[in-house]
Amino acid sequence: MSRTVVIAGGGPTGLMLACELRLAGVEVVVLDKLPEAPQWSRAQTFQARSLESFRQRGLSWFDDYGQARTYNFGLLELKDIIAPELVAKRVPQRDVEQRLEEHALKLGADVRRVHEVVGLEQDEDGVTVEVRSASEEYRLRGAYLVGCDGGSSTVRKLAGIAFPGTSSSVNGITGDVDLINPNKDAYGPRLTQGGVYAQIPMEAGVHRLTTMEFDVVPPSRDLPLTTDEFAAAVKRVMGIDVQLGERHLLSRFGSATRLAERYRAGRVFLAGDAAHIHLPFGGQGLNTGVQDAINLGWKLAAAVQGWAPPGLLDSYHEERHPVGARLTLNTQAQEALLHPLNEVQPLRDLFTDLLQFEEVRDYLVDVLTALGIRYPAPGGEEEQARAHPLLGRRVPLVDLETPDGPSNVALTLHTARGVVLDTSGRGLAAAAAAPWAERVDVVEARPAEGIPEGVLLVRPDGYAAFVDPDGTDGPGLREALGHWFGEGRPQSAVRA
Repeated sequence: MSRTVVIAGGGPTGLMLACELRLAGVEVVVLDKLPEAPQWSRAQTFQARSLESFRQRGLSWFDDYGQARTYNFGLLELKDIIAPELVAKRVPQRDVEQRLEEHALKLGADVRRVHEVVGLEQDEDGVTVEVRSASEEYRLRGAYLVGCDGGSSTVRKLAGIAFPGTSSSVNGITGDVDLINPNKDAYGPRLTQGGVYAQIPMEAGVHRLTTMEFDVVPPSRDLPLTTDEFAAAVKRVMGIDVQLGERHLLSRFGSATRLAERYRAGRVFLAGDAAHIHLPFGGQGLNTGVQDAINLGWKLAAAVQGWAPPGLLDSYHEERHPVGARLTLNTQAQEALLHPLNEVQPLRDLFTDLLQFEEVRDYLVDVLTALGIRYPAPGGEEEQARAHPLLGRRVPLVDLETPDGPSNVALTLHTARGVVLDTSGRGLAAAAAAPWAERVDVVEARPAEGIPEGVLLVRPDGYAAFVDPDGTDGPGLREALGHWFGEGRPQSAVRA
């Protein structure tokens, strides 16, 4: 059986997945039909959970980037009423892609540009992928194929995975342009009876302009987009005349909202926009795709390396499909807060009042940042109700004091292995986890604020898989290790 994972799509999701797999030592081939990463950035926002996930791998590329100019839910501003560290960073998508591609190549990924998937056949042992390049067509054998190839995903269609949802009713245009007559009174996103207008200064006289018009049939995405059409849209929405210079990168977008019926079909998986599309608010698509990749990567690696326990690969759909559903729901809710303005203004006023309540703000921030995700407990809803509140949630990246000196939770996850974090002082966890020493590290530390004292099993993606506040439940720890990391090896075999 092949031990290679084939990834269709070299955007942020596909490249993040390639990096995760290479950290685990899995051979990866990334196929992308474009000759190079796009220089224009559709997304400009990097959410708090994605920043945390990058820190878990020692990637602090974007920590010093500035905050987003606006951080809102349906254009209801949150930036000034939430903790500063929760506000998204202003990170162009091109920076994310370029950094990830460089990192993937450094880790040994095989990235093939101007290569695209045109067919696939799967059997019990693997997937045969038909590939077309600029010069030839060839067949590539892999253990698994992951479609990270966007909203019109070829892999999804070839795998026969349904993509139900709604069509677009929005005519959206966005672009980076030379704005000859910038109107400072129009900076930031504005909501009018005609739609949405955003004018945000960037660098060297360039502005990011965006218009959204509702209840219209959007033009074909293949129809060439001109500055005249863009200027006319600005006039209709905002009532102002704009003069656009020669430099411009323009793109259409809409509000089509669809969620793949399933994220897995045998040995074929979907991630990123191939699994979910929606109105582009706050870079949530990019950030959710990165999280898809981090969830899937270690599980695919376990399967390729032969130690994945039963059900581990199925847990990808079980955990990430509800996240995709929540993503599409929240973007549809945001759209509903925008139009028609004369009818939704009372709803916007009510939401503004609700934002004065901390619980409401926390909920919306959890939705936007992905910090509030809780994956289901293995025992189902009843087990979840009895479980420790941290079970299934992200483990905060707090500082640690270990026998070897200062550390932190992020540092323990740099190698994308599982971690047994023992702050109980009892020292019992190391013996219980010994049969899994090839897959899981044991870290002993002093109790730290932000995480429960005791024994904590942290998955490679940074989520809590077991919580023992007493530090005495060896059988429970071994059961959790077996559930997530497969059968342990006898200690004599490990020592040998």
